This record gives sequence, structure tokens and C-alpha cells, in this order.
Amino acid sequence: MFYKNSYIIYVQHIDNTFKSQQKNCVSLSLTSSKQRKVKIQNLLNNFLAMEEEVLSALSKDLGKSKTEVYLAEILGVKTEALFAIKNIKKWMKKRRVPTPLSISFTKSWVKPEPKGSVLIISPWNYPIMLCLNPLIAAIAAGNTAIIKPSELTPESGKVLQELIKRTFSENEVSVILGEKSVAEKLLTLPFNHILFTGSPEIGKIVMRAAAKHLSGVTLELGGKSPTVVDSSANIKDAAWKIAFFKFANAGQTCTAPDYILCEESVHEKLVQELNKNIIHFFGGNIQAGSKDYCSIANELHFNRLETMLEESKNNGAVVACGGNKNKKELYISPTVLTGVQPENPILSEEIFGPLLPVIKVKGVNEAINYINGKPKPLALYLFSKNKTNQNLVLNSTSSGGLVINDCVLHHTNPNLPFGGINNSGVGSYHGKFGFDAFSHQKAVMESSGFSPFKLMLPPYTETKVRLANLIKKFF
Repeated sequence: MFYKNSYIIYVQHIDNTFKSQQKNCVSLSLTSSKQRKVKIQNLLNNFLAMEEEVLSALSKDLGKSKTEVYLAEILGVKTEALFAIKNIKKWMKKRRVPTPLSISFTKSWVKPEPKGSVLIISPWNYPIMLCLNPLIAAIAAGNTAIIKPSELTPESGKVLQELIKRTFSENEVSVILGEKSVAEKLLTLPFNHILFTGSPEIGKIVMRAAAKHLSGVTLELGGKSPTVVDSSANIKDAAWKIAFFKFANAGQTCTAPDYILCEESVHEKLVQELNKNIIHFFGGNIQAGSKDYCSIANELHFNRLETMLEESKNNGAVVACGGNKNKKELYISPTVLTGVQPENPILSEEIFGPLLPVIKVKGVNEAINYINGKPKPLALYLFSKNKTNQNLVLNSTSSGGLVINDCVLHHTNPNLPFGGINNSGVGSYHGKFGFDAFSHQKAVMESSGFSPFKLMLPPYTETKVRLANLIKKFF
């Protein structure tokens, strides 16, 4: 925490940075696609040049392995940056739209323009990628940005701050480090748009703060992403995919499979295959942990997960795999739970950790009813070779995204929108969807010198009334 005088100075710094960025908004709105490409390319070049710093920071903050950092953080940023560079010129173009016959003397188009001042509040679980990917979209759209990284990953925050200092002037992009009070201060400012990634509870606070200034919001929230496995599924294929994407980053991924609804006839086989894959990924001595498996973010989250696990066991859940803990190392082994009843507390809040409940269902319809009885999830995963079941889940459920016979991968396609619905999020980004999130679609119309409406000027005589009725019939 800051001392009082230091905090006052810091608040003044935030205000001054915000005001300087506001003054710069008009200038940035006039930048060309070529200029924006150069900015994103410089950001990417500097980011790749700081690879060792990124690896070190994520190892210190979260115990992440190099391979996991390469695949998730570094590749994720590189993919998003290169996709934006390739497409900015096309995204920025004004778009002609058709004209109704009744106003055929006009022509119309839609012109994307920057929203202006943007605030990005990024989370701790993927602290680099989930900061830089929204920033890439904001820069592509021509905005200024203030970034508030999570205080729970301080080393990553320092790396981000250094990266941004190397790449941008402070009146265009700035990183503000600090505790909760700094985020609260930033939320009092009249940003034109706020992108927040985090929990639904904090998302509601951000939305309330944004409402005071009628700021636009993109809220990337979490929720409980279910996985449905029916009797037609390739169980071996499903098991390695679920195990890999669930336990990557120790389950601390917003789109990780949260729980499994498995058809009774394949339940036992799925649990066996999950166990095999966990041992294969992380070694036979699960209690000792693994160099390929990261730690829980902090003691607060460790305690929450430990309590959740113990309460689940007390409510009848059986540990089919894992269940080992080491508080000193902030380690909880990959854990599969069976015998989980629908009323078990582990099914009422987002797990966001390496605990995987497996629930028996009689069929896909029961799974759909269960899902529809809960808040809408960020992602839904279905493992099935049955086209009827695939279409049934697609058309009978609502979620931010649906992936069939895989997990999480929709997040890696920049041609797809990434976002939730209701409790799992508001709005979306990635690729053009990110550009659009940080842009205002301005309606533009140009009229010719001729206008038939001149014939309809007051006073409204009987002739004009008859003409209006005629127009009503034919247009």
C-alpha cells in the first residue's frame, strides 16, 4: 500500500496521464493504417526482444513452465498482433451501405472511428497476453490506453510497464501499477471505453462505475464452463483434451472445463482415461508436483480451493485422482472428483483451479436441462460424434462459445469473437471484433442538391396529405 502523501502524488500522476491522453485522442484518430501497423509491429518486436524477462516474470509470479508461456502467452500475443497488422487497413475502411428508394437522392456509409480514451484492467492468470491482446485492438482502432495490471502478479506488471515505456509515449499508452485503490481511482475517470477481464462479481462493480460516465464496456468474465460427454464420444480423445486444457495453468483459465456432465455408460471409462493422462502429463508422483505444472496464484486462492475440495468431500464427492496439497508450495495436484451430486457446493461457484467434478447424467437432454438451469457460461464443450446431439446442444443452450470435440481452442482463432453472455460477459473482442469493440461505427449520409421533401413542407394542404398517403403506400 502507498503512504498517504505518496498516494496523493500518484493520484495526481494518474489524473495528469489521463488528461494528456485525452488531449492526444484527436491526433491519434487521424493516424493512417500504416502508422498503426508500425506501432503494433514495434510493440511486437519489443515484446519478443523481452522474452527472457517475460519467462522470468511468469515463473516468479505463477511458477509457469517455459513451454506453457510459449504456447499461451507469447504465441497468443504474436498471433493477435500479426493478424491485426495484416487486416488494419481493411478494418479502417468506410463501408458503403444501400439506400432506400424513398431517399435515393442520398448516399450513405459507415465509418469506424476511435472511441478515444480506453482503460484496460487485466487479470493475474494470463497477465501478459490478457493485457497486450486488448491493447493491440485498442491501438489498431486508434485509441489511447491506460493499463492496470493485476497486483497479484507484480513481476509481470513490471515487465509490462517497461515494455510500454520502450514502445509508446505516456500520452498514448501508459501502465499504472498499484493495489485495489489504484483501480478504484481509475474507475472514477470518464474513459470512453473500459475492458475488464476478471470475475463476474468485480465485473458488476466495473459496470456500475462505467455507468456514471456512460462509458462503453467489454467485460470478459468467467463462470462455470460445462463439458458434456455423450456415449458416442471418442473417450480417449476427449480425456486427453479435457485433462490438458483443464489442468494447464493449474486450472486457472477462464475457459477451462469447469465440470463434466458425462453419460452413465461411459463415465467409468472417462474417469480412467483422465487419470491416465494426468499421470502421463505430470508424472506418477502427483504429490511432488511437476516442473510442467504451475502453482496456485496466492495463499488466498489456495485456501479457497482447499476449502472447496474439503467441503465437496464432506458432501459425498470421491477423489478419483489427485487430491494432494502443499500450502507452502501453493500446490494442489490435478484432482478428479466423482460421486458429485448436483447440490454439491463445488457446483455453485467458479472453481478456477485444478479440481474437476465429473457428474453422471442419463443423456444429453438431462445435461442440457442442468446447464440451462445455471447462469450462461463463457464456454461450453461437447464431446460427441452424434450429429443430432451436436445440433441439440447448439440450438438448446446459450453460451459465449461452443466447441465440439475439443476445448478452449476457439480462443486462439482471431476470426471468432471471444466473449461471454450475461453473467459470463458483455461484448467480445479478438481480431476485428476487438477493433470494433474499441471503435464507434459512425453513420454518415450525404445528400444531393435535389430533395423531394421540399414538396412536403408546411402548411399541409389537402394535396400534400394525399401525397403523403400515396408515399406511405408505395415506399
